[in-house]
Amino acid sequence: MKGSFLTDQGKVRQHNEDAGGVYLNEQNQLLAVVADGMGGHQAGDIASQLAVSTLHNQWEETSAIQGPKAAENWLREAILEVNQVILQHSRDHEECRGMGTTVVAAVCDDQFATVGHIGDSRVYIANHYGFKRVTEDHSLVNELVRSGQISEEQAESHPRKNVLLKALGTDENISPDIVTFEFEEDDRLLLCSDGLTNKVNEDELSRIKEYDGEWQELCQSLVDLANERGGEDNITLAIVHHYEDPNVKEGAD
Repeated sequence: MKGSFLTDQGKVRQHNEDAGGVYLNEQNQLLAVVADGMGGHQAGDIASQLAVSTLHNQWEETSAIQGPKAAENWLREAILEVNQVILQHSRDHEECRGMGTTVVAAVCDDQFATVGHIGDSRVYIANHYGFKRVTEDHSLVNELVRSGQISEEQAESHPRKNVLLKALGTDENISPDIVTFEFEEDDRLLLCSDGLTNKVNEDELSRIKEYDGEWQELCQSLVDLANERGGEDNITLAIVHHYEDPNVKEGAD
C-alpha cells in the first residue's frame, strides 16, 4: 500500500485552511484524510487540523481493523468524535465560534476500502472498471442537481456553489456517509478538496488510472494545473495505491 499527500495554499488565499495526511498502521492498513476548513480569521485552519489530528491519533491507537464492518464502525465513531472535539474547541475559544470543516477519510486494507465523509471534499476510485466518484457532495448545489432543478453544467457556475448542507463542527447531530467497496491490486483512490475539483475536471483527474510514475509528481502536477487556472482556493489531495512490493514475500520475516 502506497500513499501520497500534498496541500497547497493556492494563489489567492492568505493562508491554508486545508489539512490531511496518509498514515500506516502495524498491519500495513492505511488511513488517508483530507479536510477543508471554514470560518473567520484562522478558525478554518484550526477546524481542519483538529479533524486530521484527532483521526490520526485514533488511528495510532488502533493496531488493526478486522474487516469491513469494523472499518465502518471505526470511521463512523471517529468522525463523530471529531465533531465533538471541534464543537468543544469552538465553545472554549470565542474567536473560533462558527468554525467547521469538511472531512473525507478512507481506511484501506488489501481487500477493501471504507470511505466516510461529510461536506464536499471527494473520493474517486480508479480500477479496471474505469474512474468514478465514490462520494456525493453535501452541498446545496448538488441537492439542486439531484432534484433536477439545475443541470451539472449550471452547477459549475452557480453563485451558491460553496454552500454546504453538512459540515463537522456546526451541529451536535451529524451523520457521515459511509461506504465500503472492494480494493484490489493496482486500484487507486483519490481524495481531494474542492480547490482541486473546481479547477481540474474528472477527465483530467482520471489520469491516475493509467499513471505509472512517482505519485508525488502526479500530485504536484495536479496542484500546478489548479493554480494555473486561478488557484483561488487551497488545493489538497491524497492518493492511495493498492501496491504490493514484489520484493516482499508472504510469510517472510
